[in-house]
Amino acid sequence: MRGHPRGAGHAKPGKPEGRESQSEARRHGTRYFDAPVRPTREAGRVGRGLPHGRAQSRSLNRRDPVALRLTPDTATSFIRANTALMAPPHVPEVQLHLAAEAFGLWKKTEEELQEIGLPPPFWAFAWAGGQGLARYILDHPESVQGKSVLDFATGSGLVAIAALKAGAASVLAADIDPFCAPAVALNAGANAVTVAFTGDDLVGRDGGWDVVLAGDVFYEKPFAERLMPWFSSLRGRGAGVIVGDPGRAYLPKTGLSLCAEYQVPVTRILEDAEVKRTRVWRLD
Repeated sequence: MRGHPRGAGHAKPGKPEGRESQSEARRHGTRYFDAPVRPTREAGRVGRGLPHGRAQSRSLNRRDPVALRLTPDTATSFIRANTALMAPPHVPEVQLHLAAEAFGLWKKTEEELQEIGLPPPFWAFAWAGGQGLARYILDHPESVQGKSVLDFATGSGLVAIAALKAGAASVLAADIDPFCAPAVALNAGANAVTVAFTGDDLVGRDGGWDVVLAGDVFYEKPFAERLMPWFSSLRGRGAGVIVGDPGRAYLPKTGLSLCAEYQVPVTRILEDAEVKRTRVWRLD
C-alpha cells in the first residue's frame, strides 16, 4: 500500500534543502529502476497510482544494469537514510520507518524521483486504509487470532505487523514493489515480530489462508476489477476477507458489511485532507 500526488490543488514543491545530487544518489545506490511509476488522481482524490508501485504491463528487467542495483543492502540503506522510526497516528502500538517532513523523500517531486530512477515510495507512508484496518485488527484480535493471514499489498507491513501483534498464527505479507521486502523486514524488526514476505503477484492464487487483509486497494478501476473476483473466490471457499478503505472511488457498492469506522489523521500533501473517514469492511 502510494506516491507523491500531483494535480489540481497541488503546486509542486521546490528542491528541498540538503537534497543529495544525482551523482551522490548514484553512489548511495538509489538508482534502482529503469522507469518510475506515475501516480494519478481521480475525482479530486489522490490516486494511489498503479497498485503499490506496480507497473501494469511491464516487469522489472532483471538483466538491466540499473535494475540490478537494487540489493537488500542498498535498499535498506536508502530506507534508513530517508525515513524516521515513528508510530502512525491511528496505530500508536506500531513503529514504522516512515517519511517525514524532515527528510528529502517527503518533498521529492515526480520529476525528481525520475531523475534518480526511483519509483514513488508507497512503502514510506501509513495510508489511511491500512491504518484503519490495522486499528480494527488490534481492537478485534479474534478476527485473526490463531489463524493464517495474508496481508495483500502490504506496503510498509503495518497491517501484517498488527495481525501478528493481535495473535495471528502466521502472516504472509505480499507486495510486488521490490522496496517493500526490506521495508517490511526493517519494520518487523522494529516491532519484534517476524513477517514472512513474498514479492509474487498473488492475485488469482489461493494459499489456503484463513483470513485475507487488504488496506486501501480500490483506488484504480482495472485493479479493483481484477481483485474482486479473486476476493469473492476466497470468500466462497470460507476465507475471511477484510478490507480497509478511506472512500476510494472503486470500492464495491454491494457485497460488503461494515465492521468499523474511524477518523484517521493523514497528511494533507497526500490526501488533500488532514483526516479521512476510513471504514473497515468484510466481504459477505
